[in-house]
Amino acid sequence: MRRTACVAILLALSAFSSTVRAADKADPTGTWKWSFTTADGQKRDTTLKLKLEGDKLTGAIVRRENQETAITDATFKDNEVAFSVTRERNNQKFVTKYKGKIDGDTIKGTTESERDGKTNSREWEAKREKK
Repeated sequence: MRRTACVAILLALSAFSSTVRAADKADPTGTWKWSFTTADGQKRDTTLKLKLEGDKLTGAIVRRENQETAITDATFKDNEVAFSVTRERNNQKFVTKYKGKIDGDTIKGTTESERDGKTNSREWEAKREKK
């Protein structure tokens, strides 16, 4: 009888632990927004659309004039999102790498890009748009 009670308690704790772990896993799916200031002092608004299907993360960044650019090399693991965005200007390609950790409805992280042989990084913080 005592053994049965111990087994029942262990099973209950195991089920509770699994439920807590599942609830702790963030879902990046949604529309995320943030603003930043350019080197010449202009404020830019950015929208990121993410969709997680199974283990596959896809999405796009929406910039000025509602122009969408697909993200590439996207990953999502342990509540961390990472992806790249390639833009072209004056026949030159520019790649920006994004990394961030999701906490509720916020992603905080860093971006990294290279220009004129220099690597530039900056912090970014996006908020999930409420439905």
